[in-house]
Amino acid sequence: MDQALYRAYVDILREELAPAMGCTEPIAVAYAAALARRALGAAPERVDIRVSANIIKNVKSVVVPHTGGLRGIAAAAAAGITAGDAARELEVLSAVEDRQLPAIRAYLESAPISVSPADSGLIFDIRISVAAQGHTALARIAGSHTNVVRLERDGEILLDRDLTQSGGPEKTDRALLTVEGIAAFADAVETQDIKDILDRQISLNRAIAQEGLRGTWGAGIGRTLLDAYGGAVHNRAKAWAAAGSDARMSGCELPVVINSGSGNQGLTASLPVIVYAEELGVDRDALYRALAVSNLVTIHLKTGIGRLSAYCGATSAGCGAGAGIAYLHGGGADEIAHTIVNAVAINSGMICDGAKASCAAKIASAVEAGLLGWQMQVHGEQFYGGDGIVVKGVENTIRNVGRLARDGMAETDREIISMMVEGC
Repeated sequence: MDQALYRAYVDILREELAPAMGCTEPIAVAYAAALARRALGAAPERVDIRVSANIIKNVKSVVVPHTGGLRGIAAAAAAGITAGDAARELEVLSAVEDRQLPAIRAYLESAPISVSPADSGLIFDIRISVAAQGHTALARIAGSHTNVVRLERDGEILLDRDLTQSGGPEKTDRALLTVEGIAAFADAVETQDIKDILDRQISLNRAIAQEGLRGTWGAGIGRTLLDAYGGAVHNRAKAWAAAGSDARMSGCELPVVINSGSGNQGLTASLPVIVYAEELGVDRDALYRALAVSNLVTIHLKTGIGRLSAYCGATSAGCGAGAGIAYLHGGGADEIAHTIVNAVAINSGMICDGAKASCAAKIASAVEAGLLGWQMQVHGEQFYGGDGIVVKGVENTIRNVGRLARDGMAETDREIISMMVEGC
């Protein structure tokens, strides 16, 4: 494999598989708030928050960790201002202690915090302005969860970056990803080059899945799957991924390793592959290679869709999981491609209506589609070009998915957000 391409694939994994505590949209709000407070140098007396509609959608219903069960944009900002550590980025609230919870709640109840839609037209945009003692500060994150594009204090610009939807100019070009290239990379990779990031993904994502199965989190989708359908590997793969989301959406304070900006996508791309690897008894090296396939396929599918949309991101990660499991069973580029196309054809209508308890059930559905897509190719069955959005060639089908989610579902996204706001 070409060495420049090899290094790019490693860099993409390192950029995307980051640790995060809590649903990443409220955590990004908390991060921006912590940055604004740090720039101000004092506890803000006034907070003005402007966010894009998709941020409103994904923060509305989810519990912010380390807040004692608080939900919403203002709660996330209050936590970031009162107790957040901006240096930790997506783990900004990870060091919050129980003794700080009353202060977070008190600040939320007493400080004038306004929340309004951003008018930038961007899908991902968080802008937090704060003021105290005659001073002002501003922090803005846009394009992706840690892409800080502007910091100000008293009108002085402390940081100013070009605004890009891709998440920052330092990001490796995702257009380099292809299904054929991903399979070749998995075969060729020196696993020591990716071992540390995948060990972290295995450890953290397993831990929150186990907590989801032990505790009474969310709607208990993971436990329900096991109770209703038993412990076969096919069902465990769905149950573990769902259980991680059960816990995460309900404010569990365990971190996860994300994929494409989403903890749910990180759970969906990794846990089914881990469950199958354990069932097969393969060595760690084989698991690393299969996880590389799953994670990179997920990133590849998400690249054309964007960070946030009306298209449920778990669908892409379920395709990734199916591809990784196909690789575990000896599949190469052709088998992975057929698995992806089959899974896409099955489940591409699932909408994203924000982060909440039902995400766990959507994850189970996405993993089921990935597994069925894999089993179809095992049994010599497949969907063909001309079947709906499926066209000849896996890369062309992936482009169609991006077009559907990014362009075709734009009006759907607006209607979803309108329904959610009306229901408040």
